[in-house]
Amino acid sequence: GVRTGDRGIDKDGKKRQSFEPGVDIKAKVTIFCDGVRGNLTKQLLHKLKLGKNSDPEQFAIGIKELWELKPGSLAPGTVIHTIGYPLKHEEFGGGFLYALPDNQASVGFVTGLDYKDPLFDPHMAFNNFKKHPSIANLLKGGQMLRYGAKALPEGGWNTIPQVHMDGGLIAGDAGGFLNSMRLKGIHLAMRTGMLAAEAAFEGIRIKNTSASTLALYKEKIDAGHVRSELYPVRNIHQAFGYGLLPGLIYAGLALLTKGWWIRDKIVSHAGHEQMKKVKDYYGTVSGNGEVLPPSNVTTADRTLTFDKVTNVHYSGTSHEENQPSHLLVQTDVCHSVCGEEYGYPCIRFCPANVYEIVEDIKNGKQLQINASNCVHCKTCDIMDPYSVITWVPPEGGGGPQYNGM
Repeated sequence: GVRTGDRGIDKDGKKRQSFEPGVDIKAKVTIFCDGVRGNLTKQLLHKLKLGKNSDPEQFAIGIKELWELKPGSLAPGTVIHTIGYPLKHEEFGGGFLYALPDNQASVGFVTGLDYKDPLFDPHMAFNNFKKHPSIANLLKGGQMLRYGAKALPEGGWNTIPQVHMDGGLIAGDAGGFLNSMRLKGIHLAMRTGMLAAEAAFEGIRIKNTSASTLALYKEKIDAGHVRSELYPVRNIHQAFGYGLLPGLIYAGLALLTKGWWIRDKIVSHAGHEQMKKVKDYYGTVSGNGEVLPPSNVTTADRTLTFDKVTNVHYSGTSHEENQPSHLLVQTDVCHSVCGEEYGYPCIRFCPANVYEIVEDIKNGKQLQINASNCVHCKTCDIMDPYSVITWVPPEGGGGPQYNGM
């Protein structure tokens, strides 16, 4: 079943007057739908080795803004997709712009979380994308209304773990059910949730909810629309690991061959393992040991492009301040080796300025965690090169308010 967390714990771990202990809610079958990089599913994968026969998971981060455009800028229903710019050829990603009713539009950028450059900043890439004349001219005279970010499980069919176990099933983004060609997953979350419910009902009906009985869920997935949609595009993200041009060629061929390739499976690599150390990637650091800044730094003008703190304001995120941090970080690793070797990548891959390096008179540079800024994208949990960051849900449903997104 489910054990709920204690409520009413202050930031020092002490009970407040409003303390309420968690409870155990017992169930014969628990269906885990805790989203991309779900903290519960992550523990299941580790403890039960559910991914031992699958390729490593792969992810991307999507950063998105909702805009109000000048009247007549775009006809509702207009869809614009881009690929590449402003990324390097070794990096995977692209932008989108969807025209909505009432002169509104969603504009965003998706970046693969398997990049090699330790100084790469997905938020900066998004800003540079908006500065392209084709996008900037569409947004000119408009106003940004909302902001958000979310990770995407882009690994595809070969990275889906075992999704059934004794008394449990995994559905939706938590299991990696997303079409990496179309970047669509809501319909697959609905479909796998329905199939999981059918399998759970059958197990309860015959009074047997063991893994062998709940394997009916996997049988339904393999025999239906989920596999028929995901199997042909199983290597799309992996192909772009060889660069933009090879990825485009393979993606085009996959549409014609339904995913056939000389080798049935293109090898996957965990994204955080792809990041290189600053010295290995750039060949040098500055004379005083500081990391050299990337050459494509964008200064936010707060009209077309925005700094992370301003964007966080537009996400509507809110957290109870007096609670334990929902970001569990082994800061000794950050201070001892990660900063020196990777240049504190957390301050870049986080799109919400949660991680900040501050100067301490006694101890030098220290990592400051602004947990209240968090927009719950889970990129830090995915991309930290030492895997020392764990995202868990905050108390009381705190987080971004994605109205209209």
